[in-house]
Amino acid sequence: MLTASYVRNRTIEITEAETTPPPPPGQVQIDVSHVGLCGTDLHIFHGSMDARVGESVVFGHEMSGSIAAVGEGVEGWSVGDLVTVMPLSWDGTCPACLAGNSHICQNLDFIGIDSPGALQRLWNVPAGTLVALPDGIRLDHAALVEPTAVAVHDVRRAELVAGDKTVVIGGGPIGVLIATVARSVGAEVVVIEVDAGRRAQVEELGFTTVDPRAVDQTVWVEEWTEGVGADVVFEVSGAAAAVLGATALAKVRGMLVVVAIHPTPREIDLQRVFWRELTIRGARVYQRTDFERAVELIADGTIPADALITRSVPLAETQQALEELEGGRAMKILVDVRAGAGSTAGAVA
Repeated sequence: MLTASYVRNRTIEITEAETTPPPPPGQVQIDVSHVGLCGTDLHIFHGSMDARVGESVVFGHEMSGSIAAVGEGVEGWSVGDLVTVMPLSWDGTCPACLAGNSHICQNLDFIGIDSPGALQRLWNVPAGTLVALPDGIRLDHAALVEPTAVAVHDVRRAELVAGDKTVVIGGGPIGVLIATVARSVGAEVVVIEVDAGRRAQVEELGFTTVDPRAVDQTVWVEEWTEGVGADVVFEVSGAAAAVLGATALAKVRGMLVVVAIHPTPREIDLQRVFWRELTIRGARVYQRTDFERAVELIADGTIPADALITRSVPLAETQQALEELEGGRAMKILVDVRAGAGSTAGAVA
């Protein structure tokens, strides 16, 4: 069984394990099919999360697969069931958990970062993290459930309603997913993106884009909204300049939703926040309802999975895939964990 581990210094080590332990009580063993690589994985690859991941960790958390074995005491799941994993494990005792916010537990174990992840053929996980997939779903498409759940959660946090003028800053995978989910609830969406290649991809999905290097984005949004400003602005780029300019795009009592992971503190225009009584809201990870809605959006074709997936690679090419992503040469790359072991990318379950 091959595994992909981050071992520091921008290095991914591919190793082969002779055996895999059976799932312990309360856990299931998943035969992993596909794993998506994302911005968090790039943060790991770049060394930005070394304090969390330790000297070596099998990473990866955007995944799909089927149950290979069921541990003692697990009920409601059977071998062969199609699943994805909501990769969060909380303690249930911290103030956040006791307040009903267990998804942002103060001692959260994000599986695939703080504990071993999905870049391995057989993966043992707590049964409580499983989310069922419908029969007939493509397992490569289902690897997009986790990032789609992020977008569903972000849109819920924004309290978007039909007709809301919505600006998404950043046209990467999460930005496109937020735009798509926002459109599905009837919002009017524009995407601000500096990269011409990504703007072209976003436009092919039917969205209007703005190049902030070519036009004044504040003036553009003001004209688009007839002088009102956007109802909601999603900051997804992670860029300091984007954060500084984001508040200028929102209407009186509009909302800025911070989605991107910012590795350092950012300057923000608090005068604008004060003057227009803006709301700034963080949006981190997801809850089970977001995962369940994400499964529906993937299954019914609302999410343009084929357009988002640039390609699939075998697990042995994980490092090359990360290097391609960091160069901005792809939207979403999947690792086909079963490649070379009798399965094909894009397999229909």
